[in-house]
Amino acid sequence: MRLWVCIALLSTLLCASADRPRIVQGIARAGRFAWDAAGGARDMFRAYKDMREANYKGADKYFHARGNYDAARRGPGGAWAARVISDARENWQSGVSGRGAEDTRLDQEANRWGRSGGNPNRYRPKGLPSKY
Repeated sequence: MRLWVCIALLSTLLCASADRPRIVQGIARAGRFAWDAAGGARDMFRAYKDMREANYKGADKYFHARGNYDAARRGPGGAWAARVISDARENWQSGVSGRGAEDTRLDQEANRWGRSGGNPNRYRPKGLPSKY
């Protein structure tokens, strides 16, 4: 039994240091994408939590842009998670909140701005505490 454990560990070590087959590279890329997506979802949730905590009038666009910006900086998985979460949120809110199509359009603009790497401070309102 110990021999097989040693062989398995040695094989793993050799595979880690050698050129990886394409299937292993694909699995590694998929794992990285999933890891980035989970981190992006956490970034989006953190921005939402901060927006609720700040409860500052006119700051929602800033938090939309900041959440998308932070998520997209993680990589393709984070950008994907930010897009999915933002689109789902806006589709749900547009039918529920009653703020109208114009507010939804402006929210989506802030979302795209953040995801494309734009500085979220473009939407930061004057007087928002520096904590955010």
